[in-house]
Parts: sequence; C-alpha cells; structure tokens
Amino acid sequence: MSDTPGKQNTAAFYGQAVASFAVAMAATAIGIYQLSADAWVRGFLAIAVLYLVTSAFTLAKVIRDRQDGASAPTYTPFEKH
Repeated sequence: MSDTPGKQNTAAFYGQAVASFAVAMAATAIGIYQLSADAWVRGFLAIAVLYLVTSAFTLAKVIRDRQDGASAPTYTPFEKH
C-alpha cells in the first residue's frame, strides 16, 4: 500500500464496489442455477466464472503492484543492508 495521502478511497466507494461484486456474483450464480441445461454444463460454467473472478483479482493486484513499484526503489534479495 502506498503512504501517499489523498489516495485513500472513501467508505461509500468501497461499499459500492463490494455490493456491486456481490450482486454480480449472485446474479450469475442464479442464472447458472436456473439455466435449462445438464448439470455438467452448469458446473462447467460455474467453474469458468470462478476462474474468471480469480484471474481478474490477480490481474488487478499485478497492475496495482506495478503502479506502486514505479515510484518505489527496486530491491534485490542479494543487497546488503
């Protein structure tokens, strides 16, 4: 996390992001559950959605870390301190 002031999100923004994610996941789960297809098709779609969500979180973290690292000094594990 960055110690730079002014980059902190508000509680309302955080709440909206969490609520939006929860609604999207619930709607997708209900849609897959109500789908008139075989169980294996619904299972495949559910696993695909979970994979997509974890990949999106990982991508967001990598992008955030790269942006935070642009201003931070680089570190190699073999440096003496």
